[in-house]
Amino acid sequence: MRVDLFTIFPGLLEAVGSESLVGRARRSGLLDLRIHDLRSATIDPRRSVDDTPFGGGAGMVLAPGPVFGAVEAAQPPRPLFLLGPGGRRLDQALVRELADRGSAPGEGFSLLCGRYEGVDERVADHLVDDELSIGDYVLAGGEAAAFVVVEAVARLVPGVMGNEASAGEESFSDGLLEYPQYTRPAEFRGWPVPEVLRSGDHARVARWRRAQALARTLARRPDLVEARGGLSDDEVRLLAEHGYSAVSPRSPEEPPRREPHRPRRS
Repeated sequence: MRVDLFTIFPGLLEAVGSESLVGRARRSGLLDLRIHDLRSATIDPRRSVDDTPFGGGAGMVLAPGPVFGAVEAAQPPRPLFLLGPGGRRLDQALVRELADRGSAPGEGFSLLCGRYEGVDERVADHLVDDELSIGDYVLAGGEAAAFVVVEAVARLVPGVMGNEASAGEESFSDGLLEYPQYTRPAEFRGWPVPEVLRSGDHARVARWRRAQALARTLARRPDLVEARGGLSDDEVRLLAEHGYSAVSPRSPEEPPRREPHRPRRS
C-alpha cells in the first residue's frame, strides 16, 4: 500500500515513520510510505512556503505554489486529503475505507499537512480531493494528525499486525470498546484475574469478553451503542447473564473507578 505525505517538516515524519509498527511495515515492503518536502518546489532562495494573507490578518498562510508543485511532481495516489478541521472526522469506518484502498500494489491515498494560519483556498478548491480531521482541537500543523492516520490504517494492511485476529478484536472494530485484558501474575496486590479467564473454557471466555465489551461501551461511550442502533435482544440477555444491566452496566464484581488524586492545598 502506498501513502504519500506532504509536509514542511519531512524529518519529523520520517523519524516517527521509521519506528514501531509503521517502520516494520515499511522495511518489510507492506507499506510504501513516501514523505515529500513542500520546500522542494519553492523557487526563491529562502525556500519560502508561506506568505501574508490578502485582506490582512494575523499569521501567515501556506502558499499555493509550493503545494501544487510538490504534488504535481510526486504524482501521488489519490485521494489526496487536506488535514484540517472542516473534513470528515476520522473513525474506524473511515480507517477501514482507507485501508481497503491499498488492495492492489501502488494504490493508496495521500495527506497534505497544513501549517501556519491555514492553506491558500485554491489548494482546497483545485488540488485536494477532500478534507480529513482527527478531532475538534487545534494543532500547530498536520504532521501529528498525519501520523495518527497512517498508523491507524497501517494496522489494517494484511500482514502488518502479524496476528490478523488482533485487528478484528480491538476497540471500534465492531462499534464497541475492547474488553478488558489481563496477564500474569494471576493475582497482583490482592487483585485477581477473573476466574472465567483461567477456566480454559473458550466458549465461556468468548461470551464473557463480549459482555464486557458491551458493558464497558454502555458505561463509557453510550454514543457508540446508539450509533449501532442500540442493543439487540441477545445482547441484553448476555449482559443480564453476566450481572449487568442494560441501563446500569457496572457489574457487582467491578469496583467503582477511583477519583484521580488531587494534592491538597496548604
